[in-house]
Amino acid sequence: MARPAFVFMLTRGDITIPDAREQLPHALAAGVGHIGFKDIGLQPVEMRALAGEIRSAGAVVYLEMVSLDAEAEARGARNAVELGVDVLMGGVRPDVVAPIIAGTPVRYFPFPGEVVGHPSRLAGDIESIAGSAAALAARDDVHGLDLLAYRFDGDALALVGEVCRAAGGKPVIVAGSIDRDARIAAIVAAGAAGFTVGTAALDAAFHAPPGLRAQLAHIDAVVRGLS
Repeated sequence: MARPAFVFMLTRGDITIPDAREQLPHALAAGVGHIGFKDIGLQPVEMRALAGEIRSAGAVVYLEMVSLDAEAEARGARNAVELGVDVLMGGVRPDVVAPIIAGTPVRYFPFPGEVVGHPSRLAGDIESIAGSAAALAARDDVHGLDLLAYRFDGDALALVGEVCRAAGGKPVIVAGSIDRDARIAAIVAAGAAGFTVGTAALDAAFHAPPGLRAQLAHIDAVVRGLS
């Protein structure tokens, strides 16, 4: 079994934290190899510096879009290209995003289903979300999916399983509200290729010593125990 990807997001409440660059060394010291942030919360020059520091440390760089309209998604896609991120997550408009990132190394993981509000929630039922996942995964310009399983008003684990099946082998990353060991184990058992944690680690939600480095080291140990 491949080790699940643990993506630490330097975010709280779906916004990049203002001291993201100061917190980054704690994540690197904990051995985190996948690190991301949102496209809101920092000025462009700060985002460029943050992305560069993550990349220079040898970690995979993720940018997750916070978008409610097509223009915001286009802006997020342009940011991804300009910042040179490895993975662009989020958004629901591949016809807007894909042409902007075409020909670049950026890998694209949009949201399946109907995403509403901020912080984002996932609307609809399992059947409709899985159908959306299948349609997205069928596209050559979509490389994986970003699933808000625990932002869904229903059976999150059943949703993960159905979306992973619908994805046809493309990786599904579960994002949002992963705040305990049991949820990590459950989503991986349901087929997820990885997951994101942001607020929960920053707020010391995991049963581990306080402090970001200790929280992240604990999550990494949980992941290692599953692989």
